[in-house]
Amino acid sequence: MHNIIKLIAVLLSILTGGSGYAQTIDLEEKYPIIPTPQKIQYGKSELQFKSFQILASEFSSETNQLITFFENNGISEAADGVKIEFIKDSIPVPNAEEAYKLHIDSGIKIWATTSKGAFYAIKSLQQVFRHQAKNGVLPQLEITDWPAFKIRGFMHDTGRNFQSVAQLKEQLEVLSHYKYNIFHWHLTDDPGWRLESKLYPQLQDEAATSRDKGKYYTQEEFKEVLAFCKSRHITVIPEFDIPGHSRAFRKAMGFESMKDKRALPVLLDLFDELAGLASPEEMPYIHIGTDEVRNEEEYVSNDFVPKIMERVKAHDREIIVWKEGIHVEEDATSINQLWAQHSQREGHRFIDSRANYINHLDPFAGMARLFFQQPARQPQGDSLALGGILAAWPDNKVANERDILKQNPIYPAMVFYADAIWNGRAENKLDYWAKLPPTGSQELQEFQTFEEKVIRHRDLFFKEKEFPYVKQTNLRWNIIGPFEHEGNVDLRFPVEDTIKSSYTVAGKNYEWSQPIVGGTIHFKHFFNFPALTKDRTGTFYAYTEIYSPNDRVQDFWIGFQGWSRSGGRRVGPFPGQGEWHTTNPKIWVNNIEIAPPVWKQPNLGTNTAEIPFIDEDYFYRAPTKIALKKGWNKVLLKIPQDNNSWKWMFTCVPVNIQPHGIQEEKELKFKAVLNEKSNP
Repeated sequence: MHNIIKLIAVLLSILTGGSGYAQTIDLEEKYPIIPTPQKIQYGKSELQFKSFQILASEFSSETNQLITFFENNGISEAADGVKIEFIKDSIPVPNAEEAYKLHIDSGIKIWATTSKGAFYAIKSLQQVFRHQAKNGVLPQLEITDWPAFKIRGFMHDTGRNFQSVAQLKEQLEVLSHYKYNIFHWHLTDDPGWRLESKLYPQLQDEAATSRDKGKYYTQEEFKEVLAFCKSRHITVIPEFDIPGHSRAFRKAMGFESMKDKRALPVLLDLFDELAGLASPEEMPYIHIGTDEVRNEEEYVSNDFVPKIMERVKAHDREIIVWKEGIHVEEDATSINQLWAQHSQREGHRFIDSRANYINHLDPFAGMARLFFQQPARQPQGDSLALGGILAAWPDNKVANERDILKQNPIYPAMVFYADAIWNGRAENKLDYWAKLPPTGSQELQEFQTFEEKVIRHRDLFFKEKEFPYVKQTNLRWNIIGPFEHEGNVDLRFPVEDTIKSSYTVAGKNYEWSQPIVGGTIHFKHFFNFPALTKDRTGTFYAYTEIYSPNDRVQDFWIGFQGWSRSGGRRVGPFPGQGEWHTTNPKIWVNNIEIAPPVWKQPNLGTNTAEIPFIDEDYFYRAPTKIALKKGWNKVLLKIPQDNNSWKWMFTCVPVNIQPHGIQEEKELKFKAVLNEKSNP
């Protein structure tokens, strides 16, 4: 009888059409929203509709955007369509200016205090919209939502590497999809001054530009990006980074140093010109940099930065400076943008960009950091803690602009960080900045739940975009070490001869760890975040078993001691042919050693920032092909570390390469078998 009822429910679901309901099993799993709303309750049904009608709206621009969205998806306006109402109303929650309520039942109702809230309600609705035949489908749900922080931003460095307006717009569209409201536009740096000046056109001379010669944004293109952002409730923060990072400026203007008496008047003119491109309402912030003044030619007098601050304030703009940066004693009003591990100046408002630079993030371990890191190191914003800006600093020269997206996990980072900066985090879980939580923990379950949402979004919204992330919470490793190699990374240990539960070497006993979870494993983190060891050198081994349902040649992402996309081959040199890394790590599958790639640029030294990356890291080179047999396959990795290397880590992840992007290889299973007492 139970099976008959189940069959009838399935048939009703198939046959239901027009405006009505269709039964579904798990709406939350099928319709994930990122960032997760503060309050959300899914119903039990889906609303199917062929058309819609707007009954009322006090938000004309946002209403028109929703109309356009539906029409682009084949859903037209009609008198008998599903009823939609936009209602302007106060919502008693924090940051109510951006809050919204969304109810989907037999119709659609949106409540918001301002157009911003209405816009974010539409973004949530767009995330859950699906097609079924010619019908639109939405889940039954109720949402009350608001941001924990007022500033939720993303920064690109186009001073070092120019990006076209089209590529910026592609990313800005993604930012709006995930309710970001700030685009921090780093427009100047040593390689180029990227915003057109009609007062000083020599700033765009090819002779003054060391990369992407002749490439800059015209003032009209700048305004075009501002308008594009404004329609998506994104505020642009333009940055002229001075007096450091000013080589292109000095070269263009013929100044040997920033102490040249002509430098300050020119910069005052340039800030005047910048402020003239948009009103204070449209562009309320101007960032003046002031960080990393480390070279004699960048030093300035004590009154240099205060005079720039006075000029910017005269244009009725808020001033943002990097912290650490030049300290101006009399400055009482600037907003500090924090980087590295610097803390805000007492009494100053601040924006948090600490430890979130995407150019240093591994696609797997880095996403754990963005998930568990607490923005501003407090649960939610206040009058001083304004929010956070996720930053991309791919300092190295790139061969073409798309490599910025290929060689940095830009899109996965946007998605993971969106949840933290919108919802806030109750705690700052530093222990998981460089590693995933232990098996069976609540924290791992929380990450896994969110990971499932990310994967669903990857498949829905990032087709044919660079999204180097697959599920990692199902990957299990046993770890042993570090064995003391006394400076000889080639030294062999008994693990390579036979796998057993423990070993005694030089009078010291070594046992395999309990299962470790993750696609990338840091043994010791390069920024000293808590990882698996405090030792600086030694040799670790990692072991797992992988089940395959058949004999196959499987694509794997394999990498050792990863490379940041800044500082050249940071703490190089890059390995030579026949090496995975200069520390000579190895991987064996079923006792067969797996050869490293044939490198396109072997043996490059550290100071090679002007030589673009090509295949240095696993996620933007061709995957390694490994023969797996039917049944369980034994995988052993050796990961030594010496005093000359920066990162101590490995990645080993099977992947399914599809024309539209990367996918999980769902038929494979991992099993950590060497510490059975804790293996789930």
